[in-house]
Amino acid sequence: MRPSEWFCEWPTPATAHLFRLRQMVATARTPYQQAQIVDTDAYGRMLVIDGQIQSAAADEYIYHEALVHPTMLLHPAPRRILVAGGGEGAVLREIFRHPAVEQAVMVDIDREVVALCRAHLSDWHQGSFDDPRLELVIADARGYLAETPRRFDVMIMDLCDPCEGGPARNLFTRQFYEIVRARLAPGGLAVLQAGDVGVSMSESHAVIFNTVGQVFAQPRSYRAFIPSYCTEWGFVMAARDAALGACPPDLISRRIAERRLHLRFYDAETHAAMFALSKDFRCRRARASRVLLDDSAP
Repeated sequence: MRPSEWFCEWPTPATAHLFRLRQMVATARTPYQQAQIVDTDAYGRMLVIDGQIQSAAADEYIYHEALVHPTMLLHPAPRRILVAGGGEGAVLREIFRHPAVEQAVMVDIDREVVALCRAHLSDWHQGSFDDPRLELVIADARGYLAETPRRFDVMIMDLCDPCEGGPARNLFTRQFYEIVRARLAPGGLAVLQAGDVGVSMSESHAVIFNTVGQVFAQPRSYRAFIPSYCTEWGFVMAARDAALGACPPDLISRRIAERRLHLRFYDAETHAAMFALSKDFRCRRARASRVLLDDSAP
């Protein structure tokens, strides 16, 4: 990838997205993945991992607000938070907006990517890596959660997709979600990014949804359109102790006001739109029945 050229992202073997580059900012080949930070004409700075866009300056707030706030607002007092992945630091930025938060433990396996983001994505993390409430752990999230005695009010999984041989492969299996549920405090909630859910939605989201449903009662899918991804992106939320019902709009509005959150994308009306799943989405999700296990292919 050289300046004054075009970056081509291949979401599937049959589709491609082109972005004109201004410059290559930084690159790193780590033991786990290839990371690049580039500046583009259309979306500003981007983080690219293994050829796939992770976030872009123009719209990262949509992804990160959608991932973090529905779950954080559903919990009445989220004090202890676990973030798996989240190397850009933007998940931390959104978590620390909530005044009840006393501690956030971020567990990321790739020290070099975290350092790269910390150095070059200051608009993303906005100093969150220096917040005294943060405990940064460089480790495999599954290993950390299997060994820690801690319990968390909210757990947020901001992980790369579960491709074969990738560092996140075993963080999307039924066995991993069993560990996640065991680490949640009473009343605890978990949320994870869960892949492309656009019109050409692959089986990935449905498999993740089905797998979570093996461990948690009635998880819920929701989605948001991310312009730099050129598609709608899916998320799955689940509760430790009970099935998740609809969240009343007045509850969201009241808690946003009580916590004095000033958000660009998310509010009660946006919440209703994200959780209102179209018929074709529900039908495509229902057609898939596969569950991801430790010893199964992605």
